[in-house]
Amino acid sequence: MNLSLDAPGSAVDGMGVPHTGTTIIAIAFDGGIVIGCDSRVSIGNYISNRASDKVTPLCENVFLARSGSAPDTQLVSDYVRHMVHQHSIEMDGMPEVKTVANLCMQLVYNNKGMNHGHGLSAAMICAGWDKRRGGQVFGLPIGGSMVEVPWAIDGSGSTYIWGVMDAEYKDGMTRAECEDLCIKALTLAMSSDSSSGGLVRLTTVTEEGAVRRLVTCEQMQPYCEELDVRGLRNGGGGVMV
Repeated sequence: MNLSLDAPGSAVDGMGVPHTGTTIIAIAFDGGIVIGCDSRVSIGNYISNRASDKVTPLCENVFLARSGSAPDTQLVSDYVRHMVHQHSIEMDGMPEVKTVANLCMQLVYNNKGMNHGHGLSAAMICAGWDKRRGGQVFGLPIGGSMVEVPWAIDGSGSTYIWGVMDAEYKDGMTRAECEDLCIKALTLAMSSDSSSGGLVRLTTVTEEGAVRRLVTCEQMQPYCEELDVRGLRNGGGGVMV
């Protein structure tokens, strides 16, 4: 995720190619969803924050994973959170996940003229649980489209994990299996993508509510010849995240 609209690659480069600078993921299971992200924020080639939280609550039962330009995605989440709050008061209950995802999509689609005609640099995933349809995942790629899927990935690191997700996702996976797959996929992406890194943040949403989990580098499986720091804490030399 890029912090500044003026940073190289924060919205689009000279060739008009968008950069999303992160890795986000969500998987639906019977009874809920798991949504996760890495924690690296950069300004061009400079890492400005290595422990950020890119999974934003829009209400008690729906969360938004954000990649792209941090200002753009934060603006979308702030507006949608306000609208969902008003909607919840009128409905006297939790909103449906599809309703919240549609609000995110409409904001992106209706602002295609922003950023000098490039539109909002916002590639997001909206996921949550509601009483009517259970756990749901909606992909919200750059441009303002919306599609419901059993799992979704986005961001620059997602390029490296499509094969893993295609091979290892199976219908009927349990909550624990989905959480483990999210951690594995995010760790693999962070191993290969220089714009992804830091920690793994997971949020699991079910009928009982949302449970958040933090996976540190000491708990991650090294995949691409990284320094294995599992079991180490406060050691010498430090670890680049």
